[in-house]
Amino acid sequence: MIDPGFGRIFTDHMAVIRFSDSQGWHDAHIAARQPVPIDPASSVLHYAQEIFEGMKAYRLADGGTALFRPEQNARRFQDSARRLAMPELPETLFLESVERLVDADRDWIPAGPDGALYLRPFMFASEVFLGVKPAAEYLYMVIASSVGAYWKGGAKPVSIWVSQHYTRAAAGGTGAAKCGGNYAASLLAQKEAIAQGCDQVVFLDAVERRWVEELGGMNVFLVFADGTLQTPALTGTILPGITRDSLLTLARDLGLTVREEPYAIDQWRADAKSGRLVEAFACGTAAVVTPIGRVAAPEGSFTIGDGASGPVTRRLHEALVAIQRGAAPDPHGWLRRIG
Repeated sequence: MIDPGFGRIFTDHMAVIRFSDSQGWHDAHIAARQPVPIDPASSVLHYAQEIFEGMKAYRLADGGTALFRPEQNARRFQDSARRLAMPELPETLFLESVERLVDADRDWIPAGPDGALYLRPFMFASEVFLGVKPAAEYLYMVIASSVGAYWKGGAKPVSIWVSQHYTRAAAGGTGAAKCGGNYAASLLAQKEAIAQGCDQVVFLDAVERRWVEELGGMNVFLVFADGTLQTPALTGTILPGITRDSLLTLARDLGLTVREEPYAIDQWRADAKSGRLVEAFACGTAAVVTPIGRVAAPEGSFTIGDGASGPVTRRLHEALVAIQRGAAPDPHGWLRRIG
């Protein structure tokens, strides 16, 4: 299995842990992957208490297997749970559930430079009741999928549509939580982007409709002619991406100056036109690093640099992937070996 695509080929097993107010976390086990029976009155179907994570296990250059910064996924999972009034899974249980599943299904990691095991920990309210309150019972699970490159044919520069009518999140909302509702709300804007001939959508802030926030599922970086990088600051409306944080660290390791500051869409257009902005890219666990070549809006489109992947984007991408796959030193201790 050299190139299984992304998110369609699943492994043999899944991890399961139950929670109830009366018993706490209990019944942790690895089971054969199978459908989950669910009552039509289960709380998640009516009140959307649901969160998830996305992470990967890699086959290393020395033949071993490792996770990349799973502690950060565990902590973000707790943050998401807290925001949606769900019980916080202890970090030790999160890590053990993921590690045991990878250990059971490590043979599913595809060969090839882009092969990985994509892991999807998730939790939902399973209590059977109709009433607006936090549920008393939850089901936590981890499933795994054999994946190759996210983009067919490799990571080519994408075009993005600036959403005019829709926003991803507002202050005080769930923008910093990794919950299904955030993604569901982005789908109509993504559909609009495709209708406009673009690959992805980028959202602006909900108040002024001016400040660049993030794509439907990826954080945004900008690279300027003076070699500096900028990414929108985390203000509670943007998901704190683990890939984002890793790239910030790697950029500083490489001697680059990085700013976490607001960036306006009109400034983006002006900087691209003047040549001050030379590269832009999006990042996330699934696609890792994706160059942005063109930005489109009703008032017209503009190209960033020459519309291709630039040297800083490639350098950061290569540096991150080399660490993830054990082909370069790991000075920050990001890899967690399994077995």
